[in-house]
Amino acid sequence: MSTTLRAGAMPAPRSSLVGPIFRIFLIFALCMALPWLFYNYTTGRHSGFMLTMFSQMGMMAIFALSYNMLMGQAGLLSFGHAVFFGLGGYFCIHLLTAAGGGSLPVPLEILPLIAGLCSMLVAIVFGYMATRQRATAFAMITMGIGELVATAAVMFHAFFGGEGGVSSDRMIDRSLFGLTYSQGVQVYYLIVAWSFISILAMLYLTTTPLGRMANACRDNYERAQFMGYDPKFVRFIQFALSGLFAGIAGGLSAITYEIVTFDSVSGALSANALLMVFIGGTNAFGGPILGAVLITLMQSGVSLISNSWLVYVGVLFIGMVTFAPAGLAGLIAMHSPLQQAGRLKPLIVPYIRIVVPGLVTLIGFVGVVELLSFKTIGAAQGKKLVLFGNPIDATTAQPWLIVTGMFLLGGLWLWREGRWFHTLWEAMMADLKPKKGAAQ
Repeated sequence: MSTTLRAGAMPAPRSSLVGPIFRIFLIFALCMALPWLFYNYTTGRHSGFMLTMFSQMGMMAIFALSYNMLMGQAGLLSFGHAVFFGLGGYFCIHLLTAAGGGSLPVPLEILPLIAGLCSMLVAIVFGYMATRQRATAFAMITMGIGELVATAAVMFHAFFGGEGGVSSDRMIDRSLFGLTYSQGVQVYYLIVAWSFISILAMLYLTTTPLGRMANACRDNYERAQFMGYDPKFVRFIQFALSGLFAGIAGGLSAITYEIVTFDSVSGALSANALLMVFIGGTNAFGGPILGAVLITLMQSGVSLISNSWLVYVGVLFIGMVTFAPAGLAGLIAMHSPLQQAGRLKPLIVPYIRIVVPGLVTLIGFVGVVELLSFKTIGAAQGKKLVLFGNPIDATTAQPWLIVTGMFLLGGLWLWREGRWFHTLWEAMMADLKPKKGAAQ
């Protein structure tokens, strides 16, 4: 069988890119203006926390999209994708040191790309082994690769720096634009620029013969073989390119934090990519971006106010798998037929009926989790529980009864409203279907 992709075999509809590219440009413009919404004109400084969180969102958006090149587009579940993110970071931190020392005459803006190319070379080596298999076997191989590199990161100090990691200084006086990158806002705009370039490149790849054949191999492996393509080769190229973009994200992370540790190649980060992609949605190009934004918000924002934020992430993941397996993007796409038919307005009241019990249930659930967490950890540390802005005495029965009642009664209320909403939704979707004999 042929191991090459025939460029004219599956012409890509370039016109279909107009809408997504326009939306990407709008998002790019919004990202350019975003830091100035959190600018203190009195002190003349941006919010450091917001800049860091927005920068993290940009890096994670690239990382999640690179993971979706495997999971969503090629149907490959990987448990070791953090390897390429972390190695990109390690390569970049060493390149940064070399550039700062004068032995590498390369501007800082190009270092993420070089780090990405280095990660792609590693992905070529590992991909040659992993992509010979698919399904469960592929997942197990990637898990083994992830554990191998994570162990090497602790053992081999010369390159990985051991548990302490490798650090450097990003102010190397080498820039295409004469920037020092001493300010967080300059690093943020560097991340925005590379995010914009990477997202456009990955979007374009979905319209190429490679992208189309990756989808074909995902949907019908045998038919793709019958058409004369080699699915192993398609998976191999897709794997290598995903390593490139993951390495770019890792390089940006190294520049931002000026340190890379073994955590960047750990299985926890690979699981994080899986969370972002699945919660955002694998079937829509923008789904992983939504997931990256949401998970980063929870990691950066919710973690500041609650030690139980991982519980909320886990419950969110279970809820999405159970009730919305197509992710956030899938939920949005479900409304497209109703929007085209001008039938969204009748859903306003039904959604209000769903949101109200949903909020009651959510508040009750958060209350129960926080009370249990406080009794387990907070009380032993001598802390005081503040819930929804109010001090709570966890030793009395009243708060326990209130939050438990809200959780149970709100859940029952939500279940009843959910059944009613489901019946209404099915009726509205049935009305959109053409009636028998209508075309006659």
